[in-house]
Amino acid sequence: MISPDNSVSHTATERRILDAAKRVFGRKGLDGARMQEIADEAGLNKALLHYYFRSKDNLFRAVFREVFQSFFPAVLEMMGEEGYSFEEKIRRFVHSYIELIRQHPYLPGFILHHMQGPGEGPERVVDMFRATGVDPGVFYREAKKEAEKGNIRPIDPAQLILNIISLCIFPFIGAPVISVFLFPGKDYDRLLEERKETVSDFVIHAIRKT
Repeated sequence: MISPDNSVSHTATERRILDAAKRVFGRKGLDGARMQEIADEAGLNKALLHYYFRSKDNLFRAVFREVFQSFFPAVLEMMGEEGYSFEEKIRRFVHSYIELIRQHPYLPGFILHHMQGPGEGPERVVDMFRATGVDPGVFYREAKKEAEKGNIRPIDPAQLILNIISLCIFPFIGAPVISVFLFPGKDYDRLLEERKETVSDFVIHAIRKT
């Protein structure tokens, strides 16, 4: 049986590993990160990483789950609140979503990796999202309700969600090409910050009734 002191130590060690993994994955991505580098970042023996998480893939899954559990519940709860207009909800979602990927730029690549890799597929990614306890249907239902009320132009909620996610994610997935060929010399991080308002305005104007 684990004593209280050992339990606290166990939790603290996991926390050190997860925090270090976020930093290394942020710098190197999933493929570029190495367990030894994460161990060095955490100031721990590499064997401890394997003891707690068994593999780099399992460690990344733990990071993925923690990041999404810290982000989506609060955002989706806001989507269901009555105190915000639908336009404000879209703006808040876009701002939060782009900031999430700015802080964790490895997430889109990780999702694509698990959709295309050997033995992987969309079902695997869906299972990981479900494991976070997040209900993405909240946004869908809110968009459908607004369209039925006539508050926004008629639009398939699925198409609206796809448009928002695509506009938010593509600059991160295409960053190596976009930053070099389209905007050489431009502060790309500043461009991403500006994109929060650009995407919000674009989507809101597209669905606003005239």
